[in-house]
Amino acid sequence: MFKINKIFEKPHYLTLQENSPQEIPKEKPVLPSIPNGLWIKCQHCGETIYTKDLSANQKVCSACGHQFRMTARERIELVMDTGTFKETNADLKTVNPLNFLGYEEKIADNIRKTDLPEAVVTGYGKIHGNDAVIAVMDSNFLMGSMGSVVGEKITRALELATDKYKPIIVFAASGGARMQEGIFSLMQMTKTSAAVARHDKAGGLYISVLTDPTTGGVTASFAMLGDIILAEPGALIGFAGKRVGEQTIGQKLPDGFQTAEFLIDHGFIDKIVTRDQLKFTLSRLLKLHYR
Repeated sequence: MFKINKIFEKPHYLTLQENSPQEIPKEKPVLPSIPNGLWIKCQHCGETIYTKDLSANQKVCSACGHQFRMTARERIELVMDTGTFKETNADLKTVNPLNFLGYEEKIADNIRKTDLPEAVVTGYGKIHGNDAVIAVMDSNFLMGSMGSVVGEKITRALELATDKYKPIIVFAASGGARMQEGIFSLMQMTKTSAAVARHDKAGGLYISVLTDPTTGGVTASFAMLGDIILAEPGALIGFAGKRVGEQTIGQKLPDGFQTAEFLIDHGFIDKIVTRDQLKFTLSRLLKLHYR
């Protein structure tokens, strides 16, 4: 039934609320952009170090003295007199003798990454005015693994030192023989060791400097055959890993048994030399031998 009072009811319209003043959103503060690689953390003590300060300090942590790994070029700059170093055999190229899948691409990638043709740089120059042939391995190139070219370059450096009756210094930094080259890699152990023997027979001086890491077939060949064997503090030096060693001999091995400090305590190396004393120590040895 129609209700009369509905005629007099006011219609309900949409009710608008009074607009409150709109707040202008605050701009977020712009944070400064920090480039990658500006700081580096010491894996030994945890200290955060400004990268430029680390380079200026010969890549040694100012907080704990831990020595970061150096490239071959950095080490050459550290020990050789400025402007005297001449590189040799830089044109030797690595091939793929076993047609190992992806090996050529891996080599090309490491060449781009390190700007080196291979895992060792060889040449000659002066150390505080003393002539020396040097070979410097670089662990950034395929972990410094020794393939045919690495072995050939080190052998040629030893032969140059023998022919010219010059001392030779080899800086070892390697994960061992290069698996992609199989037996060709293992043959470099014999070849480099024979070159060391010829140099010794000719009366030449061979100084081996063991850096972090020196392992595998490099340790089992030329690296441990020096007339004088030096090492950097804390360097990892050994043949096989701890787990493999324990499984082989069936005994528990002590902590730190593959460090430079353990080896000098057991008569395997002659001296541990800090980076700031390395050039002076090498030049002194050269003078004593050739005076």
